[in-house]
Amino acid sequence: MNDRDRSDTPIAWHTLDAAEVARRLAADPQTGLAAAVVANRRQQFGANALPEGRGKSVVGMLVGQFTDFMILVLVAAAVVSGVVGEPQDAIAILIIVLLNAVVGVVQEYRAERALEALQQIAAPLATVRRDGQTRVLPATELVPGDIVLLEAGNGVPADLRLIEAEQLAADESALTGEAHVVDKNVETLTESELAPGDRRNLAFKGSLITRGRGAGVVFATGLDTELGRIATLLHGSEVIRTPLQKRLKRFGRRLAFAVLGVCAVIYGVGLLRGEPIVLMFLTAVSLAVAAIPEALPAVVTISLALGARKMSRSHALIRRLPAVETLGSVTYICADKTGTLTQNRMRAEFAQIGDERCESIDPDPAGRSGWLGVALALSNDVQQDDDAAPVGDPTETALFEFAAQNGYRKADLLVDHPRLREVPFESDTQRMTT
Repeated sequence: MNDRDRSDTPIAWHTLDAAEVARRLAADPQTGLAAAVVANRRQQFGANALPEGRGKSVVGMLVGQFTDFMILVLVAAAVVSGVVGEPQDAIAILIIVLLNAVVGVVQEYRAERALEALQQIAAPLATVRRDGQTRVLPATELVPGDIVLLEAGNGVPADLRLIEAEQLAADESALTGEAHVVDKNVETLTESELAPGDRRNLAFKGSLITRGRGAGVVFATGLDTELGRIATLLHGSEVIRTPLQKRLKRFGRRLAFAVLGVCAVIYGVGLLRGEPIVLMFLTAVSLAVAAIPEALPAVVTISLALGARKMSRSHALIRRLPAVETLGSVTYICADKTGTLTQNRMRAEFAQIGDERCESIDPDPAGRSGWLGVALALSNDVQQDDDAAPVGDPTETALFEFAAQNGYRKADLLVDHPRLREVPFESDTQRMTT
């Protein structure tokens, strides 16, 4: 009834035709599920949502700042300074330790809040056929067997086996890392072992419909979806210390052993020379405290925080400060996914009209290049609500934005040029006509 049909053997839904999928899920593509069936399946499969990890509290973040070995050495030095009657040293060391902790907590807190805002990849609403009616429901209420309707601009709310597809295309970069959109169809595939990006008759939770219209049967929800599997893998990943953290830990241990060794030698020599025991103990402790580089952790943390701040200006989110150092240690990056290393968006720089290179378009529609501005603004399926970011095929979006930058706004032009018919883009003709 879901991706595994509640058995141990996964079902290759892309190898089943639409009629067989509907039969297995007991779904009617025309009327959808009945309310009683929905209630039963919701109880069986649960909500169509990914479990939210419990975020760290500020106290937890603060405690986490005191796990570094050098910080523990400084805390020990502060305690010893206080015990032997050196309150000034103890206070100075504690101020440095707290400053280091505050900088780390502030950075982590900001990153956590930003990540909460980014965790909106799943569609909040879905258009569904139920009891013979079309309804708009929260995506969390979907169950296997629901018939979901899709159109350009929609986020896919669950994993679907497509049963209708009219010039349908989806952006699956959030799952596959590939920047280009994927054309979708309803054709049955024969090969069972295919990567998600090659299953053209499926639409995955978390992807975005960029063009066309379609409908699909929900076959997986929540953690059973491809997005859910990724979330499960991320949840189980272990935190690996960076090279800098490893070096600082190693340095702290060596320094601690060296200081203790030197202090022990001085203490022993003093006793052999007949010096008072208390005096030699205080001398050894003072030497140990003086040998500890109190400012080192704070200097490292502030340096990493400045790096994170600089990267944030380029819209790079640093969740943990040591990641800045890891990135700085990179020598080569080998990747085949352009969208991973760039802004993952196309932009039109100029238009070529005959032998003339036009950095801008004539603002007069009757001008030499004005007709091009009208065509770029109208001959596309890009959707844009008010001041929201345009949604659609990346190539069409780039041309749409180029036209808008030159004063050709689609919403304004549609008043005098309403769309009557459309010939969609095809690889054979290499053009779209409206």
